[in-house]
Amino acid sequence: MQGLITVFWKEFADDFTRWRFIILFVLVLLAGVFAIYIAAENITSEVVDTKFVFLRLFTTSGGALPSFLTFIVFFVPIVGIALGFDAINSERSSGTLSRVLSQPIYRDDVINGKFLAGVLTIAILLTSIVILVGGVGLRMIGVPPSSEEVLRLIAFLATSTVYGAFWMGLAILFSIFLRRVATSALASIAIWIFFIFFMSMIAGFIANALAPAGESVASQVRSAEIQIMVMRISPLILFQEAVVVLLVPGTRTMGQLLQLQAMPSSSMLPNPLSLGQSLLIVWPHLVTLIALTAVCFAVSYIKFMREEIRST
Repeated sequence: MQGLITVFWKEFADDFTRWRFIILFVLVLLAGVFAIYIAAENITSEVVDTKFVFLRLFTTSGGALPSFLTFIVFFVPIVGIALGFDAINSERSSGTLSRVLSQPIYRDDVINGKFLAGVLTIAILLTSIVILVGGVGLRMIGVPPSSEEVLRLIAFLATSTVYGAFWMGLAILFSIFLRRVATSALASIAIWIFFIFFMSMIAGFIANALAPAGESVASQVRSAEIQIMVMRISPLILFQEAVVVLLVPGTRTMGQLLQLQAMPSSSMLPNPLSLGQSLLIVWPHLVTLIALTAVCFAVSYIKFMREEIRST
């Protein structure tokens, strides 16, 4: 246990002092501030119901600038990859890994400490950014969040942390299987690019092959259902659907969320769902993200525990 704590605090301190983390933090913060600023201006220029107006800061887009939620969907994987792509192979190539293991530190303490430190780093980064940009939006609109809105934001932060932990676990997996740091980084980024740009095309191709969308409504609905089912293989879609349900209380179904960017962010049903009902909807998505993260870490753990590490 002492070895785990030692590795954890060492990695935690390193994460916050690396230039890559500082640069990413500044980029995400600036993007979030601009998105919240535009959203607040759009909100204050409209006459809207004050219920859940604070949550609209995070889902409202303006012009060519996407919403804060869109920035989180795309930037959190980059943060997770940056924290994990050189977790093991950089220390192996420099010879520090063998020196660490020569100390009274168990091998599993190394990978467990690195992973836990990365998860805490992601959680602190997201929490601080949401608080900062939320403060900017609060000053502009002058409407404080209700207790339910605060709870929804906490659930959003927890889901975002799991989402970032998945990408970090995937990057750690590549850092163990691939010897070169650059190769593991490119492999992780390739998976991220695949889910962003190519998953929708593959889902559409599979849907058209299995159930071509004809002129009838039934065939079009069947094709759309298959496309949505295939796209939910992507952790990006799972996360996007889950956080939209949390931040847009009027959302009652997942099927329409693939067209989220085309929907007006202010569209909200007259009777929004309660927090408990929203959590019931997103629970399968959250469990799937946790399972994917656990699988990545379990494979990394087994591989790391079995491989031979020689001093150089």
